[in-house]
Amino acid sequence: MSDPSAADFHARLEAVYREESGRVLSVLIRLLGSFDVAEDAMHDAFNAAAQRWSAEGIPANPRAWLISTARFKAIDAFRRRARLDASQLQVAEMLHGAEATAAADADELPDDRLRLIFTCCHPALALEARTALTLREVCGLTTEEIARAFLTSPTTIAQRIVRAKARIRDERIPYQVPAAAELPERLGAVLAVVYLLFNEGYAASAGPTLMRAELTAEAIRLGRVLVELLPEPEVTGLLALMLLQESRQAARVGADGEMVLLAD
Repeated sequence: MSDPSAADFHARLEAVYREESGRVLSVLIRLLGSFDVAEDAMHDAFNAAAQRWSAEGIPANPRAWLISTARFKAIDAFRRRARLDASQLQVAEMLHGAEATAAADADELPDDRLRLIFTCCHPALALEARTALTLREVCGLTTEEIARAFLTSPTTIAQRIVRAKARIRDERIPYQVPAAAELPERLGAVLAVVYLLFNEGYAASAGPTLMRAELTAEAIRLGRVLVELLPEPEVTGLLALMLLQESRQAARVGADGEMVLLAD
């Protein structure tokens, strides 16, 4: 027989991954300047968490624990390399210093995802490529979920993401938050990301439930921050649309778990 306590722990760990991986990755990409390095460090941190937390329990602030652990995993990875160029040494020292500790503090995290969305929605990438890349790497949607949003195949989406990451690497597109003057040209792609994130939460393409409340809540949170940042008609209109749809959430599913149509 399976151990109920072990099953419960794995369920809680999966919940932490769903809720925190996007923001953890956002911080790490900002610190490391590389999707691949940040992803490796984050997965190393979750592997460490699976071992440590099973014995010690899940900490009160799992996000901060994961960021700190991933940061040191990245430092170790840099130092293990036989040859380090000056930029890698500089990154390692920055990560080890007090500046990185302050940047990784949980109080700064709520805006990191929006910063990274703007960063990833670089105009050098095709609109569909940057939107797919951001939904996958920043928002944590699967290629299957993104494919459903774009009405295409998972293979096509996977190829777009690979090509976008390769172009970022080959053309050395910087992972920098754009200046205020550059925000409007990226706004369309950012709004598309937020809208598609909300849609996946409002009508989930996979899973046991019709809705994923954590996705709709995150999309609305991002919409509110966007309204404060850029109170443009398109931004306020998107937020209003999401709030209108969200207002019906409690009445969308009946006691049997089936969708309740608006006519009913």
